[in-house]
Amino acid sequence: MRIWFKIWKDSRLTKDMVIANDGDGTRTHKIFDALEQACYEFDLSKPIWLDATIAEFKRHGKARFTQDNFVEAIDFDFLEIHIIEE
Repeated sequence: MRIWFKIWKDSRLTKDMVIANDGDGTRTHKIFDALEQACYEFDLSKPIWLDATIAEFKRHGKARFTQDNFVEAIDFDFLEIHIIEE
């Protein structure tokens, strides 16, 4: 599984990274582990999965985490997670 993480600010991609996880864990565990790794690399707190975020992720295989998903203030518009290969 490969997951692409992107940080957007003012309609511009400012940071991105791809995390590959070929382990034996479940799909959900792979996604959570990759999100934790990306947040560590980007120096962010882990976002909260709101119901709307989960629904968007189930439908499209990608989701956006805005300020509503973070407890701390963020200096970008949103963090996008996108599964590019399963």
